[in-house]
Amino acid sequence: MKFKKLHKNINFNSTLIKAKVMNALGSTPNKIDDFMLIADNEIFGTIGGGTLEFQVINESKKLLINNKKQNILKIPLGPGIGQCCGGFVEIKLTKHSNFKNAIKNEIFDESDKLDLYIFGAGHIGQSLITKTKFLNFNTFLIDSRESFLKQNNLSHINYLLSTKPWEIVNHLNKKSMYVIVTHSHDFDFKIVNEILKINNFSYLGLIGSNTKRKKFYKRLEHLGHKKQLINQLECPIGSTIGKSKDPEEISFSILARIIEFKNSYKEDIKNTEKQVNEF
Repeated sequence: MKFKKLHKNINFNSTLIKAKVMNALGSTPNKIDDFMLIADNEIFGTIGGGTLEFQVINESKKLLINNKKQNILKIPLGPGIGQCCGGFVEIKLTKHSNFKNAIKNEIFDESDKLDLYIFGAGHIGQSLITKTKFLNFNTFLIDSRESFLKQNNLSHINYLLSTKPWEIVNHLNKKSMYVIVTHSHDFDFKIVNEILKINNFSYLGLIGSNTKRKKFYKRLEHLGHKKQLINQLECPIGSTIGKSKDPEEISFSILARIIEFKNSYKEDIKNTEKQVNEF
């Protein structure tokens, strides 16, 4: 059995079952309209995992081989199925001839994707972009060296060539996430300086040591940037992984951090909108 990410561009032309959450009450690992697709040897997406999903997969397998077109599962999430959530879900199973038919009328909301700009196409930049295919970002890779940008041609990456990358910052989308991992401290500083000038970003992280951070912070303050703004620059970037110099480990740590930030950032936005509506 192969587990795969669910997205709208999958090419799959065999029979499969769509398991869709029609009702969810109490404490549940999913929400209404969440769905997954189950084929004979492949599963696309998830509705929360655990015993609930295991049961849904088993029932979907049965539906694949019998003459029925659909089935309704009403499942209490309690000791009876080995879970302690205490909620209730209703799952509708429907049989479809192919992937395109299964996702008809389903909404794949990509409007909440954040733009992720990675400055630097060296070892770490290359490692980062190979890991962002199924993450919820619009990813851009920027470098001044054409040969570095041409190391690969990944369909999910937007490649931007600029001999002076700091000069394009003002033309990039606002409220974006920025990861600075270039080959040049001078480039790093100029890019960070321009991003702080605009002061309309969601996240700003810079590769480097504590010494580099102190020097950059001092120079940025000397240029007139406020301490409160400068302190939003994270350097060193990434989750703590000790003193590793391995590009793969560093890229994993960077992605872990920006995923953490992205999810907390979106939650903050939702809470703010809720407070405004309540007011």
